[in-house]
Formats: sequence, structure tokens, C-alpha cells
Amino acid sequence: QVQMVESGGGLVQAGGSLRVSCAASGRTFRRYATGWFRQGPGKEREFVAAISWSGSSIYYADSVKGRFTISRDNAKNTVYLQMNSLKPEDTAVYYCAAGRDWDGGRWPTAADFSSWGQGTQVPVSS
Repeated sequence: QVQMVESGGGLVQAGGSLRVSCAASGRTFRRYATGWFRQGPGKEREFVAAISWSGSSIYYADSVKGRFTISRDNAKNTVYLQMNSLKPEDTAVYYCAAGRDWDGGRWPTAADFSSWGQGTQVPVSS
């Protein structure tokens, strides 16, 4: 198991950019796929983006495709989510997650990720 801690959230204006980070503990982090999920006010948690352990497979939700970029630095045990052209509907608590049950080839689900962070809030003002 790895432990995940998000950082970098905060208030941003619509049209702006923000990068959130997630630091992972554990020497085996490089073997884990990582993902970002979010939960907006009054909404269910939804998938945002995922990247396989090797970085060779990357998936995005249609709602963020072309605006968000997921990346990882295994040497730093860190995964990033760069968010551009933010919209008020992107307002949510963003969670990072890690797991070993997904390696690309199909749509990832929350069940593929066994380790979750506490979340970081990203309010987007209009």
C-alpha cells in the first residue's frame, strides 16, 4: 500500500489555471497506476484522469479532455494534475488515488484504486 497526500488546491477564477499535486509514500509507488477523481457540491464522485504505472496509458473524462493534463514523476513519487481553462463546473474536492488493478486497455474505475488521499478543494469562481 501507498499513502497519498494532495496539495495545491485553492480558489481560482474561471478561465484560470491550477496545478494540484499528490505525493505518495512507499518505495513501490512506481508500480502503481494513479488517478484523479473529484466530487462537486451535491454530486457523486466522478473520474477525472488516470495514468498507468509506466505512463503509457492515459485516460481523461470527456468533460476535462483538452483542458487537464495528468502526469507523474516516479523519481519524486508524485503525480500531478494540471488544470487549464477552468470552469465553475470544475468546482470540487479533488482526490488522488493509486492502485495496481489497472494498467490501461480499458476504462478505469474507482474500484481499481486502493489507496486514496484526503482530497484538496478547488473552488472556481465565475
